[in-house]
Amino acid sequence: MKLNGIFPAITTPFDTDGTVAVDRLRENIARYNRLPLSGYVAVGSTGESVLLTRAEVEQIFSTVREAAAPGRILVAGVGSESTPETISRSKAAANFGFDCVLVKTPSFYKSALTADALVEHYRRVADASKLPVVLYSIPQFTGVALEPDLVARLAEHPNIIGIKESSGNVQRVGEIIAAAPEAFQTVVGSADTLYASLMLGAVGGVLALADCLPELCIELFQAVAANQNSKAQDLNRRILPASKKLVRQLGIAGVKYAMDYRGYYGGPVRGPLLPVTAAQKREVEAVVNSLVATAAAD
Repeated sequence: MKLNGIFPAITTPFDTDGTVAVDRLRENIARYNRLPLSGYVAVGSTGESVLLTRAEVEQIFSTVREAAAPGRILVAGVGSESTPETISRSKAAANFGFDCVLVKTPSFYKSALTADALVEHYRRVADASKLPVVLYSIPQFTGVALEPDLVARLAEHPNIIGIKESSGNVQRVGEIIAAAPEAFQTVVGSADTLYASLMLGAVGGVLALADCLPELCIELFQAVAANQNSKAQDLNRRILPASKKLVRQLGIAGVKYAMDYRGYYGGPVRGPLLPVTAAQKREVEAVVNSLVATAAAD
């Protein structure tokens, strides 16, 4: 299972009545299918995973499997607070035809989540999962980071194949790559660290920015892969402000509005998240227009 390339961390589209808009999800994926994306990550952080019911999660898994083009790697976000529920969701992902599972850290009982507790959790999940397991560290949301020495311990398990490192800490990315076996794959979850992480040996990115600006993310990955360093550096300079504004500052609501503005379906966020304001919409439009204008000038 190769995780090389760009994977959109796909959003969950909602109708105005708050239900999952499966037809809109199919439409978004049909458009993504026309691009050289490596695959799709469903029900991750950008997919508002913690705001979904179990029935909605399975509805999304089914829709993504049905809509994805042949050959795309499908990654299911299955991390839950309990080990048994994470295992149950991993089994569901396998039944829906996904290729691997993404398992974020538990986080509620932080004081009890020692290194040994996390190792036990992940090993039990990996033992029970029919699909390869990708670790998921996103401490800005969970308050729990998977540190390099812990990742190296987990990488010894034959069914744990990689990590999505989303802390934004490039030094940690480099230390994980150095500590883990060569076959262990590191992908990053933030577009503003993609270039630096690829240069250190990361194999790809699972990116919210790829929901609304997938072409730019793909182009950067391809430039690095082709050793086109000047082009890659220029693309990175363009990506940084877009990632900062749309993803880090405005969050899922900003990404969804950028999708709407570019002709995808973003739609509303689910409470307690708030939509972007009129002023924030103008900021999103300015960022997107600037990138489109720059691309046209090239």
